[in-house]
Amino acid sequence: MLAPEGRKILVGLMVVTFVCGVTGYGYEMSYLKVFYYIFGLLFVFSLNFFRDPKRITPTGENLLIAPADGKVVLVKNVDDDVVGKAKQVSIFLNVFNVHSNKMPIGGIVESVDYKKGEFKAAFNHSASDVNEQAIVVLSRGNQKIKIKQIAGIIARRIHCYAKVGSSVKTGERFGFIMFGSRTDLIVPFNSVVNIKVGNKVTGGMTIIGHFSP
Repeated sequence: MLAPEGRKILVGLMVVTFVCGVTGYGYEMSYLKVFYYIFGLLFVFSLNFFRDPKRITPTGENLLIAPADGKVVLVKNVDDDVVGKAKQVSIFLNVFNVHSNKMPIGGIVESVDYKKGEFKAAFNHSASDVNEQAIVVLSRGNQKIKIKQIAGIIARRIHCYAKVGSSVKTGERFGFIMFGSRTDLIVPFNSVVNIKVGNKVTGGMTIIGHFSP
């Protein structure tokens, strides 16, 4: 299954690759043959990047599920302006990871904000504060959960489809980040986080802890 966000790019690359190949080999134009291989490689890379496999999300009350594929680069205690005293889990997505974002837990979407910013490397921890990002806040009773979709050096577009007031389910797809990024999850401090820095997680599948109501 391919992510709909990549359709225009994939179609464009496929057409250009086809035209360069047919014209280059048909008329023995060496420079078009070179472009054929270049665009062909870009097409294969993009085909891999925009894959969006279906995931079977574990079921269970108050499970916290990884919101993205990638490597855990930070687990720390924080004081968040919305969640309050909290725990933050940061996941770095390299260009070979699936870039579809999943809801870590069910709830009501309280707010969705877009913040312009810089494009530092997503594994740089200052990226959580200064980079361009989309911020989704979920409400569960009187507690809040924050999810940040953060752009990296290459990433220049964040797709966020969460709608304020909507009810979402654990594992539900809510967005996509283009080409290398970071996803931060901020949960109340009394939540249990069972993963460590260096762990690799799969969005919509890996149980990373438990939410404590």
